[in-house]
Amino acid sequence: MQDLTGLTAVQLVEGYRKGEFSPVEATRAALDRAAGIQPEVNAFVRLTWEEALAQAGASADRWRRGEPSGALDGVPVTVKDILLMRGTPTLKGSRTVAEHGRWDEDAPSVARLRESGAVFLGKTTTPEFGWKGVTDSPLSGVTRNPYDPTRTAGGSSGGAAAAVALGAGPLALGTDGGGSVRIPAAFCGIFALKPTYGRVPLYPASAFGTLAHVGPMTRDAADAALLLDVIGVPDSRDWSALGPAAGPYSAALRSGVRGLRIAYSPSLGGQVAVQPGVAAAVRRAVERLAGLGAYVTEADPDFADPVDAFHTLWFSGAARVTQHLGPHQRELLDPGLREIRARGGRTSALDYLAAVDVRMELGRRMGRFHDSYDLLVTPTLPVTAFEAGTEVPKGSGHQRWTGWTPFTYPFNMTQQPAASVPVGTDADGLPVGLQIVAARHRDDLVLRAAHALYEAGAAGVPAQPGAGARRG
Repeated sequence: MQDLTGLTAVQLVEGYRKGEFSPVEATRAALDRAAGIQPEVNAFVRLTWEEALAQAGASADRWRRGEPSGALDGVPVTVKDILLMRGTPTLKGSRTVAEHGRWDEDAPSVARLRESGAVFLGKTTTPEFGWKGVTDSPLSGVTRNPYDPTRTAGGSSGGAAAAVALGAGPLALGTDGGGSVRIPAAFCGIFALKPTYGRVPLYPASAFGTLAHVGPMTRDAADAALLLDVIGVPDSRDWSALGPAAGPYSAALRSGVRGLRIAYSPSLGGQVAVQPGVAAAVRRAVERLAGLGAYVTEADPDFADPVDAFHTLWFSGAARVTQHLGPHQRELLDPGLREIRARGGRTSALDYLAAVDVRMELGRRMGRFHDSYDLLVTPTLPVTAFEAGTEVPKGSGHQRWTGWTPFTYPFNMTQQPAASVPVGTDADGLPVGLQIVAARHRDDLVLRAAHALYEAGAAGVPAQPGAGARRG
């Protein structure tokens, strides 16, 4: 029988439509895969077997009647354990969150998926409150890389990325406050999109404020567009949510890149030291974009590293999300989170507003930059996956995770859409990601360019031996 865990969401829906297999078969295969990878990779906080199979059975009935609920009816999906999912605790990687409770509400993105008939496999791992760019927590332990379990899956949506990479559901919901869907996507060889802020509503509001986005994590750009079409609609609980999109993102994929003006910045003007294997893989993909008819120019956006301002905003958010905790509970926190929450707690209102000024100026500069260029392309990260269980690569000299993510967090500050596309591997067989950034509200251009790379065979990574064996 066909390995259903290797199919995309688009392929699963087509198979359901033709009656080639059922949502129950696809869900059971995904659950079996999730259980199989869990001991080595640790991608899940919990699997919801009974609920998932019941949802799949109901979906199969709808497909038999020719009455699917929506575009993703019967498609297995995972949810990062930052987002509310009705009937399942949302513990956020923390021993300070009580498991008991009603848990009777869905986050907006989860609610839209439920209305569309998607099947929820379970909740994926996160660092505590999503605070860093790798995935390990006092609650759930270390999440490991599908290509080399001694290395990190990245974060903070690391469990989601590992699950998609290894066939435990083709779709995942992640969150991104400084790179948290793009970082693990790059490390795990999958696609991820941080949409324009507000395109996917978020509730409850993040303590990290308007840095935090919800985004699709998928096998390819076509699946991401399909998922964004479902979740990217207004929800009254989020006052900052955007209005309806101009049209389906899935339809925009077909337009390609011919004639688009693309700026390629290999190192943000020499500010970032990029590993040679990463640089080479990204450059090859950029050359393919030029071959597809895009006008590619090597050009850098004119901004200095905004890391200090980002830290002010981020550390303040960490202080806010833990503000209610007593002294004993604070001792239960990840030591790194304890450190940044203390720093954030010392931030004055004037310091915060000064960081907002930096953010607004960065947004202005990028707005002007996109007057000349439709897209900006960079590496997603300057490095490939490093040792699991550490916040920074050993010997790097970095103090915090932001030291090795200089390409990602600036575009949370500007609220622009940004995606990570897998474009091969380095000499050690570890995935490399290319980042595509567009002006605010031009998510369609990001998806178009990514899809063009997939269609041209320039996106994706080869299955490595361990993952290949596990995937049958």
